[in-house]
Amino acid sequence: MSERPGRGSAVVLLSGGLDSTVVLATALEQGYVPHALTVEYGQRHHREVEAARAVARHYGVEHRVVRVDLSAFGGSALTDQSRAVPTDRPVGAIPSGGIPSTYVPARNAVLISVALAWAEALGSEAVLIGANCVDYSGYPDCRPEFIEAMREVARLGTRRGAEGSPIDVVAPILHLGKADIVRRGAELGVPFELTWSCYRGTPRACGRCDSCQLRLQGFAEAGVVDPLPYEASAARPDLGGRVAARTAQGGGA
Repeated sequence: MSERPGRGSAVVLLSGGLDSTVVLATALEQGYVPHALTVEYGQRHHREVEAARAVARHYGVEHRVVRVDLSAFGGSALTDQSRAVPTDRPVGAIPSGGIPSTYVPARNAVLISVALAWAEALGSEAVLIGANCVDYSGYPDCRPEFIEAMREVARLGTRRGAEGSPIDVVAPILHLGKADIVRRGAELGVPFELTWSCYRGTPRACGRCDSCQLRLQGFAEAGVVDPLPYEASAARPDLGGRVAARTAQGGGA
């Protein structure tokens, strides 16, 4: 993928998941010189960090992994192994079911702050994050008003901002549904097989956690094959809205 002229560098928060990988591809398509940043925040497994490394290698971009251990505080099923990750919730009920136990307290505020620090040191124009407020789990730090507030933090809390050239905080897929994110990724040639969305770190995605179900729904609605392998017990919506079992023999839709 060739870079378009006219943009400077940007720090892209890269979790290794579908959304952040599409954002990295979008940054390249828009002409940014991206620097990928992955934060190990004490999550349940390292599978997504491994995925982020693979994605960064695929695109040939600089990639740094920084550890900020939010598991020291707990408060989330993603950082506390004693708390259960919700499974088998109907996709339509996920965003309306209140803030789930997988919400990590202030995670995106921390991630964006770390990214801003690197962006300022680099002299970058922007920080890009894969936050989404359409097909999502109801996290408060994925809402448009949160992104706008962090933009103001960048303006008020950095030297760049004080000198009149603040770093922008950009969420390119904020208002896209999951199917549209998949379509966008397909258009950009995103290596979906390298991404990881499941809250578990097992060899095959569970297909039952909120993240898996939203991903499966998005691929089904987009009419794009999801190349990830899923557990035999996983179920996916087919293109007609029915539910079909996935087998452990393959990851295609």
